[in-house]
Amino acid sequence: MTGTERVELEFFHDVLCAWCYALAPRVRRLAEQYPQVRVVHRAFALAPTPESIPAMFGSKEAGKQEILSHWRAANRNDDEHRINADLMASRPFDYPYSMPGLVACKAAELQGGQEAHGAMFDRVQRAHLTECLDITDFEVLRQCAQDVGLDVARWEQDFHAPGTRDEVARDLGRARLYGITGVPTLVVDHTYGLTGAQSYERLEAWLEGVLQQRASRRSAPM
Repeated sequence: MTGTERVELEFFHDVLCAWCYALAPRVRRLAEQYPQVRVVHRAFALAPTPESIPAMFGSKEAGKQEILSHWRAANRNDDEHRINADLMASRPFDYPYSMPGLVACKAAELQGGQEAHGAMFDRVQRAHLTECLDITDFEVLRQCAQDVGLDVARWEQDFHAPGTRDEVARDLGRARLYGITGVPTLVVDHTYGLTGAQSYERLEAWLEGVLQQRASRRSAPM
């Protein structure tokens, strides 16, 4: 392990993103192995509005079919193969859009910081990708908040507060500033980025490289 100084690792993700679901447990493992790493969860909206899916794919039906092909590919990448494309294909509701789930996670963060954001993100993703529930349904999100141990009344108040959407918008603006166009994406030191559901070994090698770059800058002559 190279270096012991604090590392802020920004994890840009969307609740809809099957590849983010595959990567998230590896990011948690990385933070456990490197105690100096602090994971900061950042919202990224692949489908910001209900109109996003038909706008991107031509129709709701075509969008769902194409997205589920990505689910199947991501499931092969997922270490525990938790992604249930066949179950989602059988569901009668429209494929969800991003914002309700992202706001739900940000409301959790307002209550319990980054740990609560991460727990809520994982629970909403499980509801979406494994249980194949409609995560635009407020009652589904409310149950997720209860499941991760949040004060549900406070979470509900924060969910509906306009300022919570402003917090999501700030994350989206940060992604634009970095030039991020897809997720999952990891950023350290506002510079070093890694995109995609990389293996744990690749994550570890990347982080070691970042730490080595830091060490080189410190040792460089002034």
